Amino acid sequence: MKFGRSKNDASKPVALPERFDTVTLAVPSGERIPARVLERGIDTLAVAIVVPMKSLSARELKGMVLEFEGARGRARLRGEFEIPDHSEPDVLHVTGPYSVEVLQEREFVRIKSARPVLVYAGGDRMQIRSYTVDLSGGGFLLAGPDTLKVGEEVKFQLTLTPGDNAISGTGKVVRTDSRGRRAVEFEGISDFDRRRLVRFIFESQRAERRRGLMEDGYGS
Repeated sequence: MKFGRSKNDASKPVALPERFDTVTLAVPSGERIPARVLERGIDTLAVAIVVPMKSLSARELKGMVLEFEGARGRARLRGEFEIPDHSEPDVLHVTGPYSVEVLQEREFVRIKSARPVLVYAGGDRMQIRSYTVDLSGGGFLLAGPDTLKVGEEVKFQLTLTPGDNAISGTGKVVRTDSRGRRAVEFEGISDFDRRRLVRFIFESQRAERRRGLMEDGYGS
């Protein structure tokens, strides 16, 4: 499948999910369909529905919205949705996607999460092993040490999952709380690592909701 630039050349570029990212397709009936990005062009996407279901109708395709976790929160895209090959009704082609809403754009979602983090301070002269108290797409609250000063710039390596590559970048200590914990705001982090972090936060929230349902007796 070839991907090029659509008729929306003159429009403002919009952030798109990456190849292999998990997305959600929302149809006018309210149904939400899990899918995965197969290909990404300049302003085109190919996505595959990952659950068995009947072929989508023209009305469902016309009113469809694609949702995904971006660096600035949960983004929602519209565009021209079509099924290019009706022998593969679970593969959709999206042309000219444009943003209709970004949820939580001004403030990143924050979760309580203790993750190991290695902090380099004092021009890399000091190496500190600590852990996070909470996490967001914009930074983390660090459980000490009290040697870090507000305004100090640091480098960090944050481990989300044992065995996976650490998320690395630079940040600045922006405040301390009443318990002496340091809040670090990201200053330099790759888009790829921020997407990994946002995805981890999103999946952690989903896991918490599932646990809550099970504890309340509503789980299956």
